[in-house]
Amino acid sequence: MKFIHTADWHLGKLVHGVYMTEDQSYMLKQLVKLVEEEQPDCLVIAGDLYDRSVPPVAAVELLNEVLFTINVKLGVPIVAIGGNHDSAERLSFGSSWYQQSDFYLAGKLKDTVDSVNIKGVNFHLVPFAEPGLVKYAFNDDRIISHEEAMKAIIEKIEKKMNHNEPNVLVGHAFVLGGETTDSERILSVGGSGCVSARNFDLFDYTALGHLHSPDAISHNKIKYAGSLMKYSFSEAKQQKSVSIVEMNANGTFQLERKSLIPLRDMREIEGYLDELLDERFYSEQKKDDYIKVTLLDEGALIDPINKLRQIYPNILHLERKRTLQDMKKKTKLNVLTDERKSELELFSHFYQEVTTAEFTEDKQNIIVDVIEKMRREGVGR
Repeated sequence: MKFIHTADWHLGKLVHGVYMTEDQSYMLKQLVKLVEEEQPDCLVIAGDLYDRSVPPVAAVELLNEVLFTINVKLGVPIVAIGGNHDSAERLSFGSSWYQQSDFYLAGKLKDTVDSVNIKGVNFHLVPFAEPGLVKYAFNDDRIISHEEAMKAIIEKIEKKMNHNEPNVLVGHAFVLGGETTDSERILSVGGSGCVSARNFDLFDYTALGHLHSPDAISHNKIKYAGSLMKYSFSEAKQQKSVSIVEMNANGTFQLERKSLIPLRDMREIEGYLDELLDERFYSEQKKDDYIKVTLLDEGALIDPINKLRQIYPNILHLERKRTLQDMKKKTKLNVLTDERKSELELFSHFYQEVTTAEFTEDKQNIIVDVIEKMRREGVGR
C-alpha cells in the first residue's frame, strides 16, 4: 500500500509579525494536487496541524477546507495525531464520527492506543503527551520522563500488535540525535524531552513529526517528514518536502520525497547597502521572498530598512555583521587585572576583545592624548 507522510503544518503561524496563512494555503493546494496525482491509500499527518492551542479563525477554516477536500471529495483516508503545539481536546472533537469517513484523528492520549488497519498495514496513533499525562492515563507512577512515557506507550501497543502485518507508528517526538531549528518548541529542559531510537525497533516505519527538517535524523526506519514550509531563518537552507512511502507486505518500504514550491521562499542575503540596492544585483533576485539581510557596512546608515523595503518588501530581519561580530567578542571578554600593564596596553587589549576593527595608529594616538589629559587633571587618583 502507499501513503503520504507529512507533519508540522503549523497553521496560523506568525513569523516576525507576519501571518503565514496565505503561504500555507498555497503549499497545501500543492499537497492536495499531489494526493490527486499519487492516489495514496491514506494521508498521514504526524502532529502540529496548528501552531498554537487556540488558532486564528483563518487557520481553522484552512484546515477544514483541506481535510474535507482530501478525505471527502477525493475519498482518501486520513491518519492524524496532535502535536505539542495543538490542543488535544480541540483536535479530539468529533473524532468518533470522523471515522465514518475513514478519518482517524488521535488528539488526546487515552488509556489505550488507537490503531487502525488500512490495506493490510497497521497504523498506531501516538499523539504528543507530557509524561504527567501519560502517567495519569496509564495509572503508572514510574513515568516521569518522555523516555519512560514512550516505553510505556509502546508496551501497550505491543500487547495487541499483529506481527504478521506491517506496523507503522505515527508519533510526535524528539528522537535522540535529531537536529533542531529555531522554530521548534523545546519539549523539556535539559534533554529530558528526548526519546531513544531503540523504542521504535518493533515498527517497520516510524512516521514522526516535531523536527522540521526531513533530514533531522539518519535512520533506516525512523523518518521525519519535516515541516510544511520554512518557519525560521535557521531553516533557510532546508529543502521542504513530503514523503511518499510504498509499503510492502513484508514491512520493507521505498520512500520518495516530493518537494513543494513556496509562494515566497525564506532566505538570507548579505552585502553592502549600496550593493543590495543596485539594480544589477536585485534584478536577479526574487524580491518578494521573506528575507533576512545582513549588512557589511561600517558606520552610521540612514534608515536602511525602509530603503531596502522599497526593493524587498518582505524583509523580516535586518542586522549588521560588525555588530554581530562585536557581540560575539563581548561574550568572550576577559577582565584584565594585571596592574603592571600600561593604560594604553590595557585599552588596546580591551578594544581587541570587544570589536573586530583594527586598533590603528591614529586611534592609539587619540587614546594616548586622552590618557595624558586625564593624568594632568588627576582623574583616577
